[in-house]
Amino acid sequence: MLDNLMILINAPVITADLVINGLLVGAIFALAAYGMALVWGVMNIINIAQGEFVMLGGYVTMILFWNGIHPLFGVVVAPVILYGVGWALYRLVVFRVVDRDLFVSLLATFGLSILMQQLMNTAFTGDIWTAQSELGTSLLFGGLVSISNIKIAAFFLAIMLGGCLVAFLRYSRLGQAIRATSQNARAARVLGVDTDKLYAITFGLNAAICGAAGALVAMTYNIHPYIGLPYTIRAFMIVIVAGLGNLAGVVFAGLGLGAAENIAGFVLGAEFQLAFVFGLLVVVLVWRNTRLAAKRQYLK
Repeated sequence: MLDNLMILINAPVITADLVINGLLVGAIFALAAYGMALVWGVMNIINIAQGEFVMLGGYVTMILFWNGIHPLFGVVVAPVILYGVGWALYRLVVFRVVDRDLFVSLLATFGLSILMQQLMNTAFTGDIWTAQSELGTSLLFGGLVSISNIKIAAFFLAIMLGGCLVAFLRYSRLGQAIRATSQNARAARVLGVDTDKLYAITFGLNAAICGAAGALVAMTYNIHPYIGLPYTIRAFMIVIVAGLGNLAGVVFAGLGLGAAENIAGFVLGAEFQLAFVFGLLVVVLVWRNTRLAAKRQYLK
């Protein structure tokens, strides 16, 4: 570990390579976190199946790739299919836990997570797949830093999709109704808003966002039935750091996590990269709890 750390200190170009690639991938983390923040803020549900929606979007992209269709089309097709999946899951399961204790929603979505994992494992086995985009590689700093062009494309697509979500919530009538429901669901009902319908749309929209993120993951990393939990943890941690409703904070937290995770994977070893993510989650939770405790003490 110390040797790897010394390499980073003595070879800044390697650090630049890790940071740049991490920032590019971090935009995908932020995109998945957008959906979690949306569901949490509007429905008061922490969706443990968030990463499984990302995984499903990846498999939709793989199916397109296996049938000779360029995987970039998955960024369009996967959200459409995942919206239907999210809407159906809301009507079948999630509507039963809305307005109930938060722990109940955790259990319900955890069950959905396990179900989707096992269904994908049965359908596609546990093999690891990657959709080859064949977009080539760009070289920086005289060829010392190489960046896959699909990561660059994924970065801009993720930022663009996040911007479209912000514009939809801010300027469309449906988006304004969703924001009003998140602020005060009871008042929205009094004003004639069908909150149950909005909840179904919100959950479907979350799944669609994750479907787009999954399509990008299938091209930049890999897909298998058990990738969901790390993406759920990443999304949860980003939302905790940024705070609900802070979409700009979600972007910066996602980019920071991508860079930190890449550097940790190099210093600690690739086998400890996920362990770093889980350890960082513990640190973030302790930090947030300390801040909340200090705020409560100040209010007293």
